[in-house]
Amino acid sequence: MTTLTILIVAVFVAGYFCIAIESLTKINKAAIALLMFVFCWTLFMIDPSQYLSAAVGDKVALAVSEVMEKHLGSTSTTLFFLMGAMTIVELVDQNGGFNFVRDMLKTKSKKSLMWRIAWMTFVLSAILDNLTTSIVMVMILRKLVSDHKDRLIYASLVIIAANSGGAFSPIGDVTTIMLWNKGLITAAGVIAEITLPSVVSMVVPAYILSLSLKGELAFKEESATVTAEQALTTSQRKMVFLLGVGGLIFVPIFKSITHLPPFVGILLVLGVLWAVTEIFYRHLPHSSGKSGMQKRVTNMLSRIDMSTILFFLGILMAVACLETIGVLTQLGDGLNVAFTGNHYMVTGIIGVLSSIVDNVPLVAGCMGMYPVAEAGDFAQDGIFWQLLAYCAGVGGSMLIVGSAAGVVVMGLEKITFGWYMKRITLIAFIGYLAGIVVYWLEKTYIF
Repeated sequence: MTTLTILIVAVFVAGYFCIAIESLTKINKAAIALLMFVFCWTLFMIDPSQYLSAAVGDKVALAVSEVMEKHLGSTSTTLFFLMGAMTIVELVDQNGGFNFVRDMLKTKSKKSLMWRIAWMTFVLSAILDNLTTSIVMVMILRKLVSDHKDRLIYASLVIIAANSGGAFSPIGDVTTIMLWNKGLITAAGVIAEITLPSVVSMVVPAYILSLSLKGELAFKEESATVTAEQALTTSQRKMVFLLGVGGLIFVPIFKSITHLPPFVGILLVLGVLWAVTEIFYRHLPHSSGKSGMQKRVTNMLSRIDMSTILFFLGILMAVACLETIGVLTQLGDGLNVAFTGNHYMVTGIIGVLSSIVDNVPLVAGCMGMYPVAEAGDFAQDGIFWQLLAYCAGVGGSMLIVGSAAGVVVMGLEKITFGWYMKRITLIAFIGYLAGIVVYWLEKTYIF
């Protein structure tokens, strides 16, 4: 490893440390992430020829630009998906679309609500995806739990349940989609063998967290500030809900039909919902004023949490630099040498690492390092690939910045890195290990 590579890794580690102590420094995590991104790539430019064979002579700038634009394009698909999903969910919520879901989950018992939230998040994340599901569930939690301290615990469980639910579904997480598209796992195989470990990885933390919740919830009274003239009709609200939630379910179907990236589908749904709500609201008189305008998409777009978007941009682009300089591949090779033949150890450590760095480049690196075999542990639906799907998905729950679900909940509920690490990390780790043990029992005695 060269001196330049060590410097880039050091900047990355220092940046993550600053993000971890955000509550002490009082510096927004997005600012740190952007600095990580810029400093890593600036150091990279000192001698890009070390890492890019095409970066020679006058072609240096062109070669680096091509690499950065490739990574930026990949990152942007995630960011646009995030912005589109957040706007759709907010639009449905503002128009009362989630009221019936809230009513179905409503209970006075804190523990009972914990389990209802856990199971609904788990199931929805397998049908939609863990990112979108997290946004939906946080919006519902805001209507059910008024105490912010309690809501932090529920929101943390949403992260765990969303990642666990996404791990056993071929469309529930970016990493499982990658493995599925490459033919390394099949839908039937991953559902049959990873479902039970995923359930255990959610149930164990949920049980531990439920022990800290006692008593009953105090419901907030709904504010009746919107007049009947300003509100949508019941049928219109149902239409907004069906278009919003149904559209989110349609996104993976749209992808399978057109083979376009998921963000294209989410923008299609946003465009349709935007047009329909504009038609619904155009009948309102100008006197409806502020209340009517607040529910229009144009107003909601101006309220998008840009700090979360920029944080995501900084983190993913900084990780892209590590991928470009080959650190992630070297790490994977080192794990393979150190734990020859023990796939549980290799994938288990990859899962832990996925809570520190983005799981997408980690899985991509593994896919490039280990060729598909005709038979054995590296064959389609082999132990290694199924474990990788589980570990990369569920492992992201151990740190709040370890998954897209964690990042978006962090932004929505203002959960600090330190609070999550102190209160939730160990609990998520216990559930993670429990799921691996269950998978081992399955492979030993059942499959």
